[in-house]
Amino acid sequence: MMRIALFLITNLAVVLLASVTLRLLGFDGYMEANGINYTALLIFCFIIGMAGSVISLFLSKTMAKSSTGTVIIEQPQNDTERWLLDTVGELARDAGIKMPEVGIFPAQQSNAFATGWNRNDALVAVSAGLLNRMRPEEVRAVLAHEIGHVANGDMVTLTLIQGVVNTFVMFFARIAAHAIDAFLKRDDNSGGLGFFGYMAVVFVLELVLGLVASMIVAWFSRWREYRADAAGASLAGSGSMINALARLKQEHELPDQMPDTMTAFAITTGKSRKLMEQLFASHPPLDDRIAALKAAAYK
Repeated sequence: MMRIALFLITNLAVVLLASVTLRLLGFDGYMEANGINYTALLIFCFIIGMAGSVISLFLSKTMAKSSTGTVIIEQPQNDTERWLLDTVGELARDAGIKMPEVGIFPAQQSNAFATGWNRNDALVAVSAGLLNRMRPEEVRAVLAHEIGHVANGDMVTLTLIQGVVNTFVMFFARIAAHAIDAFLKRDDNSGGLGFFGYMAVVFVLELVLGLVASMIVAWFSRWREYRADAAGASLAGSGSMINALARLKQEHELPDQMPDTMTAFAITTGKSRKLMEQLFASHPPLDDRIAALKAAAYK
């Protein structure tokens, strides 16, 4: 909860800084001259932009269980489930967090994810395919990677960054639409975009700015994967983490079975070949992640 509070305060500071900067540039005077309440618009965009992100954060565990079909291990039914609980518990203690919920989801692709609004109230799940095909030390490294995400607070950070980005997309789309409307109006205040024209322009601008925002969020998502890999290497050993990523690479051509809503929280995604795909990818190429781990091991 403290992490969320601190990040919300940081986000408010960013919005306030943007507000002060625009005021110093005289932007607020121009907007108010065109009938726009600058402060009210910024507050409105912040509330709407953050609301969806914060709600999705608090519902993340429920949504993850539902969309992936994850079955939570309440009481282990076999040696594999018992080993899984014991390993996650050990890694959680080493990372300084409370024991997360542990589950298995029915996918033949080797994959795993972690989610949750709080580092001490998280969910870590692995696919049935990963348990069937990976060696125990590789599974342990994958679990360490996911525990690294939880310990780093990545779910909270990514969600709240998305909220700030949403705020600015909504804000600048409406500012630009007002500017276009003012440019098209005649001296007698006739003409302009009209209500439906204005909404259409806002919609198009939100799509365009949303693409740029998605690139920013994707860049952060890729950066946090390197951090989680480093955490996994620290908890389970560099060799095991590298071997686990190499094993995932062998399955890279298989279709991605993770729901779209969970892609950013998985340990791997389908292969990105084109430049535009790489810009929007939530995960770096596995070769780059392996190279980063090897470089860190030799430092």
